Amino acid sequence: MSTSVTYTAVLDARRSTAENLARLLRDRRAEIGTRRGRRALGCFRQAVLVLRWFIDGTRLAQLARDNGLSTSTTYRYLHEGLAVLAAGAPDLDTALRRAKEAGLTHLNLDGTVVRTDRVAAVGPNGADLWWSGKHRHHGGNVQVISTPDGWPLWVSPVRPGREHDTTCARHHGLIDTLNALAAELGVPTLVDLGYENAGDGFRHPVKKPAGGILTEAQQTYNKVIRGIHGVCERANSLLKTTFKALRRVSLDPSRITKIAAAALVLLQLEYGRTI
Repeated sequence: MSTSVTYTAVLDARRSTAENLARLLRDRRAEIGTRRGRRALGCFRQAVLVLRWFIDGTRLAQLARDNGLSTSTTYRYLHEGLAVLAAGAPDLDTALRRAKEAGLTHLNLDGTVVRTDRVAAVGPNGADLWWSGKHRHHGGNVQVISTPDGWPLWVSPVRPGREHDTTCARHHGLIDTLNALAAELGVPTLVDLGYENAGDGFRHPVKKPAGGILTEAQQTYNKVIRGIHGVCERANSLLKTTFKALRRVSLDPSRITKIAAAALVLLQLEYGRTI
C-alpha cells in the first residue's frame, strides 16, 4: 500500500487527533532545542507514523520503508511519540479527584492482560515472570479504573502477567486508596472475585462456599453486582479494540506502561472526554 493511500485512510478518520499529537511533538522539539530541518520527518508526519502503529498495528519495518527511514530512527520516532502522549495521562490522584468532582456513584476496577511475545524472564521459584496462567499466554497486567458507564479514567503501570489482580492492585496502592475513598465519600469500587477480601470499600459477588449453595438473597446480590460491574468491560474493550498496539506487544514488556498510558490519552483526544 502506498504511503499516500495509508495517510489518507488514517487522516480521514483521525485528522484532529494527528494534529493534536503533532502539537505535542512540536512542543517536545522546542523543549529539547531541535532546530528546523534537522529531522527527517516533520511533526505531522511523525504523528501519523505513531498513529499507524497504534491504530493499525503497522509493523516498524513497514513504517520505516514508507517514510524512507532507518529502522532505528523509526523506533526513536515511535518512542518519542509514546513518551509525549503518556506524559499527559492522569496520575491516580488526578483521576480520583475528577471522579469526586463529577459526583460519580461508584467506580469500576478491572485488570487486563496485554499479550506479549514470549519473553525469557525467570521469576520467583523459577516460574516464567510474564506467563499468565489464567489467560494461558505471555503478557503484562494493567489495572484500569473506569466510570459507571465504562469510560477508562486511569491505567496503571504494567506488572508481570503471572501476578493476580489483587497483588497488582496492592502494589499500585489501589487497595488502600480506594478503601479510603469509600470511607470518606461512600463511593465503592465494583470488582470481580479476583479482588476478593480487598476491603470494605470494594463490592464483589459472593463466592459460593465449598460444598454449599448461595442463598436466594446472595444470588440476587450477585446478579446486581455482575450486571452493574459488567459495564466496566467496555473500558478494557475500548482500549484494546481501538488500538491494535494493545492486542499484542512485540516491544520490551516494560514498554506496556507507556503504551497503555498513551492509549488512554489518545482516547481522551479522540472523544474529548476525561471523565
